Amino acid sequence: MYTILVCDDDSAIVDAIAIYLTQESYQVRKAYNGKEALDIIHNEQIHLLLLDIMMPILDGIHTMIALREEDNSMPIIFLSAKSEDTDKIVGLNLGADDYITKPFNPLELTARVKSALRRYTKFGSIPESKNLYQTGGLIIDDEKKEVWVDNELIKLTPIEYNLLKLLVKNKGKVFSISEIYEQIWNEPSFGVDNIVAVHIRHIREKIEINPKEPKYLKVAWGIGYKVEDL
Repeated sequence: MYTILVCDDDSAIVDAIAIYLTQESYQVRKAYNGKEALDIIHNEQIHLLLLDIMMPILDGIHTMIALREEDNSMPIIFLSAKSEDTDKIVGLNLGADDYITKPFNPLELTARVKSALRRYTKFGSIPESKNLYQTGGLIIDDEKKEVWVDNELIKLTPIEYNLLKLLVKNKGKVFSISEIYEQIWNEPSFGVDNIVAVHIRHIREKIEINPKEPKYLKVAWGIGYKVEDL
């Protein structure tokens, strides 16, 4: 049985979520600010955190940062108001798995929770192998030829898939444009800068929350591209 921590400074929201999750056979713990949430997480086994963004004492963004700095990889789903779009983007880029906007549909909430737990139990404890490559919330299952980003299946073309796999498989390493072209297209590179750049842009549009400020696929100016080791 999974234990889910619900953290929101609105006790009515916490109680309502607890009812929905209990009906789905989850155990539920409650917190009303980030400090309380961290205390519970440090003393109990929590499998998923539903986390409000705007809270007193310690807000959701800083709570999540503290957990990720501790290398805690539990799924974190933000609970946010519609006016907090910027905070949602910041949170996702810093390591949150998903978000749901208030007011929310109970069915959507439980579906998001189930999806996050499935990804966590499937990939969270599996070491990197020749068939599975991961950095942060980006996962490539080379056996199934699937790419997942923060619980979402991403559709890539074969060229995009092979290019992204090359970079994720060698995360942290910078590849020049010529190296990328020669490995993916299997032919000598000559005047191919635009070809590679276009495919990089298309990949970013599919895997990044904000393609102009990429979390995963970074440029090394004057050298080439790399995928961050997160």
